[in-house]
Amino acid sequence: MNYQTIEVEVAGGIGTIWLNRPDIRNAMNETVIAELAHAAHACEQDERVRVVVLAGRGKAFCAGADLGWMRKTATYSEADNLRDAQALASMLHKLYRLKKPTIARVHGAAYAGGMGLACTCDVIVAEPDADFCLSEVKIGLIPSTISPYIVRALGAHQSRRYMLSGERMSAADGYRLGFVHELSERGGIDDAVRRIARAFLCAGPTAVATTKTLLDWVAEEAITADVMNETALRIASVRASPEGREGIAAFLEKRAPDWIGDNAETY
Repeated sequence: MNYQTIEVEVAGGIGTIWLNRPDIRNAMNETVIAELAHAAHACEQDERVRVVVLAGRGKAFCAGADLGWMRKTATYSEADNLRDAQALASMLHKLYRLKKPTIARVHGAAYAGGMGLACTCDVIVAEPDADFCLSEVKIGLIPSTISPYIVRALGAHQSRRYMLSGERMSAADGYRLGFVHELSERGGIDDAVRRIARAFLCAGPTAVATTKTLLDWVAEEAITADVMNETALRIASVRASPEGREGIAAFLEKRAPDWIGDNAETY
């Protein structure tokens, strides 16, 4: 398939899905979401692919939502927002439920939905200068559709801090917290990814697929259709709320939202 926003490379048993919008730090929109869903399915079906790597071209892994997409969602009704959020929820779930092992190759920014993408992967490898952020609350939104994957990857206790504050988390802090599996040397992220991928390639593919199913079963509550739908409903409602609309407008207009008041200097 000729993708507009991503590239897929297959070599040596490794399928790499590259987010390919480097000029806007690989920000996501509806096209990116649809193409990622298609690529995930294609890698699942491709017998040449034993390991899937999710990566970003340019200076960042994924900086979150495309501003143009945000402008459109700011005008959506709650029903429109629900359809939009359900597409994102479905794509994230496809990545998370891949039967093949997955590695997030994170450099630069992994913000909001970009952090969610990384959390759908089995392993997160990060460069020292990478940083993560769940910035949704700072613009009056919530990290809803990505929340099941964030909590599984970061843990409920640490998720409370980063989901509620919108603080940035450095790669070093992520590694200290057990969120980042591998902190590469500067410039050495590809070597780190290849080393982990080779380990996966030495494992039986059926055993890996079965173990992934086992992990889902023994972990906390499964990410069911009801859970996915509920997260989509919640973000759709918040996006269409007065605070959500004000937050998006303030972000797009590069000003502090009206709830900041005297704290504008710290925003």
